[in-house]
Amino acid sequence: MRTTAVLYALVGVFALCVPLLGIYPVFMMQLLCFAMFACAYNLLLGFGRMLSFGHAAFFGSAAYATAWLVSAHAWGPAAAILAGMACAAVLGLAIGALAIRRQGIYFAMITLALAQLVYFVCLEAPFTGGENGLQGVPRGSLFGVLPLKSDLVMYYLVLAVFVAVFLFIRRVVHSPFGQVLKAIRDNEPRAVSLGYEINRYKLLAFVLSAALAGLAGSLKALVFGFVTLADVQQSTSGEVILMTLLGGTGTFFGPVVGAGIVVTLQQYLSDLVGGWVIAIIGAIFVACVLSFRRGIIGELAARSWRPRRAAPGPPGAAA
Repeated sequence: MRTTAVLYALVGVFALCVPLLGIYPVFMMQLLCFAMFACAYNLLLGFGRMLSFGHAAFFGSAAYATAWLVSAHAWGPAAAILAGMACAAVLGLAIGALAIRRQGIYFAMITLALAQLVYFVCLEAPFTGGENGLQGVPRGSLFGVLPLKSDLVMYYLVLAVFVAVFLFIRRVVHSPFGQVLKAIRDNEPRAVSLGYEINRYKLLAFVLSAALAGLAGSLKALVFGFVTLADVQQSTSGEVILMTLLGGTGTFFGPVVGAGIVVTLQQYLSDLVGGWVIAIIGAIFVACVLSFRRGIIGELAARSWRPRRAAPGPPGAAA
C-alpha cells in the first residue's frame, strides 16, 4: 500500500508539472483521454470479464454529440459533455441489453455488429459531416467563467476529470456492487446460486463503462476541435483492448500505462516509420503477452505479492 501511494504521488506530481517540463499539452490531453477510455473499458473487461469489440461506438457517439451541440447549437462545454455522456449511456443500455444475453465470443460479436451499425449511422447521418466529420469545434468557456481556449487551462480540466474518473472507478470496484461483479467474473454459476441477478449487474457495469467511455470521447472532441469517423471505427475498439491488455486487466493503473505506451508510440514513431508503427505496436504486444501474461502492471503486482521462501533453519530445528 505504501509503494502504491508513493507511485500515485509521483505520477500526480509529474502530471501537475507537465506544462513546466516543456511537454506538449495537447499530447498529454490525448494520452489522458485514451487512458480514461482504457480505464472505462477495464471496468467491463478486467472486473466484469465481458470482452467488447465495439466500445468505440460509445467513445465516438459521445464525441459526435458533444461536437454537434457545441458547434451547431452553441451549447456550453459542460452541458455538451454531459449530453455526450448521456448519449453514450443510452446507447450502452440498448446494446448491453442485447449483448448480455450471450457470453464469450457471442457477446463480443454482438457488440461488434451493433458498433458497426453505429459507424454507418455516423457515416450517413446529415449532422455528422459524413467522411469529413465535424470540424472547427469550439471549446468555449466552462460555466461562462473559465476559458478553455488556452491549452494550459484545458489540460488541467482534462487532468481533473481523469483523476475524478479514476477515483470513481476505484470506489465502484471496492463497493458491494464491485465485489458482486468480481464474484460473477470469477465464478458465475456460484453467483447465480447465491441468488444474484447477474444480468442486472452486468448491464449496470456495461452502462457505466459506456458512459465513462463517452466522457473520454467528449473531452477528446473538445481538445482537438474535430471529430472523424476514426473515433467510431473498429480499429479504435481494438486499440483500447490493446491498451488494457498491455497494461494489465483487473488492475487500476494498468490501463493508464497501456494507454501511455500506445499513444506515445503512435505519436513519436508515426513520423519515423509511417505505417510500420502498427506492426511495431503489434510486436511489442506479442512480446508482452509472451513475457507478461497478466500485463505489465499485473505481472509486477503478482511478483511483488509472491510470498518469499523462508530461510532454511539450522540442522535439527523443529519444523
